[in-house]
Order: sequence, then structure tokens, then C-alpha cells
Amino acid sequence: MKKGLSALILAAGKGTRFKSDKIKVLHPLMGKSMLQWVVDSIQKLGPDRIHIVVGYQKDLVQESLTGQNIDFVFQKKQLGTAHAVLAAHAALKKEADRDLLIMNGDLPLIRGETLKPLLRNHREKGNSLTFLTTDLDDPTGFGRVMLSEDKIFRIIEEKDATPAQRKEKEINVGIYLFRIKDLLKGLSQVSNKNKKGEYYLTDMIEILSRNGRKVGKYKTRNTEEIVGVNDRYELARAIDVLRLRKIKSLTERGVTVYDPGSTWIDHDVKVGRDTVIYPSVILEGESVIGSHCTLYPYVHMIDTRVGKRVKLLSSSMIEQSVIQDDARVGPFTHLRPNTIIRQGAKVGNFVEMKNTDFGRHSKAGHLSYLGDADIQEDVNIGAGTITCNYDGARKSRTKIESGAFIGSGTELVAPVKIGKRAYVGAGSTITKDVSPEALAVSRSRQQEKPDWAKRKRKK
Repeated sequence: MKKGLSALILAAGKGTRFKSDKIKVLHPLMGKSMLQWVVDSIQKLGPDRIHIVVGYQKDLVQESLTGQNIDFVFQKKQLGTAHAVLAAHAALKKEADRDLLIMNGDLPLIRGETLKPLLRNHREKGNSLTFLTTDLDDPTGFGRVMLSEDKIFRIIEEKDATPAQRKEKEINVGIYLFRIKDLLKGLSQVSNKNKKGEYYLTDMIEILSRNGRKVGKYKTRNTEEIVGVNDRYELARAIDVLRLRKIKSLTERGVTVYDPGSTWIDHDVKVGRDTVIYPSVILEGESVIGSHCTLYPYVHMIDTRVGKRVKLLSSSMIEQSVIQDDARVGPFTHLRPNTIIRQGAKVGNFVEMKNTDFGRHSKAGHLSYLGDADIQEDVNIGAGTITCNYDGARKSRTKIESGAFIGSGTELVAPVKIGKRAYVGAGSTITKDVSPEALAVSRSRQQEKPDWAKRKRKK
């Protein structure tokens, strides 16, 4: 029978070095919180249960993981890692026949692919405890792995280490696999007799060894994943690793990214094959981009779906919108939330849309605002067209039926409807519906007063 697995994530501390009003583990990296990265990596092991030890801002932490199969354990005071595990004693006692993975919530770079061999080694060796180690050229800040003359492992925290011990390169990563029943028996023996006055979970390595339990280590070569995020600079370094990891995975699937160093693509973004991404593009949230698209410099997209063969020209901002196949958007276009650009449509320079459905093969070339509008296929929108959708109290819709032609400098005062294949003359202010096939012109008569300017100068 396969042995069960539980996980315990330690996430109770504030993270004072972040100098933030928000708890450290909720700071985002590539569209996900630090804590969510850890949860997602653990999920790849297929655990039966995940427990998270919470303390500072516990309500915010729990809210951030709503809808996920997670139990929360409250630690009132943060007195060390072993003390955090003790807070979960009651929950773990019910799972005493399982193995338990324990790790901190500030290790967002650890992948499930790194944790899997640790679990496999732990079970193949039949260990009561297996801890993850690695060799670092600069081990500053990490506990050093020591082996005593009687072949018992110990972890010496840096503050408690001698100068000779600090020269050791093998460090304790802070990820452990315990046999739960052995962990619970040994926790009561952990002491806080150290320079920080805390209860270290690392003491369990020596405790279990001296109690005759089998303790082993597993060394990983994936040193780039061993980044504990303790301050804003370390956050930036971790983000950079995740960013390049994401871009590499896309290139392996057939996406061209011309300048990885200047490109930002959130973890949950999907990009289709043979799409080309120019420098300085930002893709956020859960955006999806189809195949054979081209994204030119400074395109910024948030939670948007893009079809196939779409061209997004430079310096366009696109939020929570849908762009269908063969459309072209930009440059300098702003698509605000709930906008749909239908197949083959073209939206150009300095056009802003909001909550608008823009029809197949329709065109809005430049300098227009189209808000709260339903625009059907093959419509031409002249430069400087404005839908006047807000009267100060409510917003109303403008409807333009297929084949209509809207002349430049037109104001469409909603609610208003322009019929099929109707024409609106340039410079018109339209306040009433326009019939299909009609021409609507609304201008004051041009008047000229000879020598008016000359008389004004004399005054």
C-alpha cells in the first residue's frame, strides 16, 4: 500500500526585512504570491493534505488561498521553526502514519521536479527524516551541514557557528521529509538554548539520530532554486529567475522572444506557436495569445484573449478584452475592459475603446473614442469620432449597424442608433437615430464676416 503524504508550510512570520505593510509571503512574483508558488510546487507531489501555519495577517493569507484544499493552523507567537510545527501537533497526530514535507513559505523558486527525487530518496532509504542540502559558493545566511565523529548529522546555524564551521559550503536548504510519528515523538526534546533563543526544527536531525532513527540527507544540484526571499532585493532576484524560466519554456514550445531581458510574461500567460514577441512587451494575468501573432515593442496586455494571426502594434494597452483572428490593433491604442475586436477588424493610432463590440472587418484608424458601443461589420469610423456615452448620471449605448460610414469629427450622443449603410457627414453632432441608407448631417451654417479680423486688431 502506498504511503500517504502531508505537507506543512511555515508562513506565520511578518518578514520584517521587507519593510512592508503586507506579510512577506503574499508579495507577488510573476502574477502569483510567493506562498502560492510554494503551494503549487508541493501539489505536484500529490499530497493528501496541505497544512499552512499562519500568524501575522492570517485572514489575508487564508483569503488568498480560498477554494484550495488547505488546512490552516494558527501560531500565536513565532518562537522558531520547531515551535511552528508544534502548533500543528493536533492536526498531524491524526496523520501519524504518513510522511510529512515541511518547508518555508518563502521559497518560490523550488520546483516540484526538485522535490520529487527528495521524496523518492526518503522512501527508498526508509528514513525517519531526510533533509535537502546543496553546495553554495557563498553559504552566508544558511545553516551548515556537519557530520560528527560518531556519524551523526547536525545543522549549525550561522549565528551559532565558529569561523571554521562557516567555511563549510554544504548548507541546509530548510526542506524536510519526516515520518510523522517520529517527528511528534522528538519535538518535545527541542531546546531553545541558542543565541536567538528559538526552537530550531534543525535540532530534530541530531535528536532523531541519537534516538536511533535513520536520518539522511539528499543533495540537489539545482542551486539556483535555493533562494529564500527575505527582502525586496531577493524578491527582485527571484522574480528574474522565474521570468526567464517562463520565457525559456515558451521558446521551447515554438515562441520567438527577441529580447528576454526586457520582456515580462506572467506565469499563467499562454502563447501559441510561431508567435513573435518584440522587446519591452508586458503580458500579465491569464492572457492567452494564439499562434502566428506578432507583438511589437511596448505592448502591455492584462487578462486578454487574442486569436490567431493578430498584429499588436507598438505602445498599445489592452485590458480584459478579446481580439479575434486576423485583427490588427495599434499603435498607441487603448482597449479598456470588456472590449471585443472581431475578426479582421483594424483599430489604429490613438483609438480608445471601452465596453465596446467592434465588428468584423470594421475600421477605426485614428484619434477616436468608442465607449459603450455595438458596432457591426464593415463599419468605417472616421478620425476624431466620439461616442458621448455618459450624461453625468448614467451611461448609454451607441449602436452602429453594418456598412455604415461615420465621417471625421463626428459626435454620437448616446443613446443613438445609426442604421445599415447610412452615412454621417463629417463634423456632425448626432442626437437622433439615423435611418438605413440615409445621409445625416448636423452642422450650423458657415458664416463669413469680411474684414472682421482687421477691425479686431485695430481695437
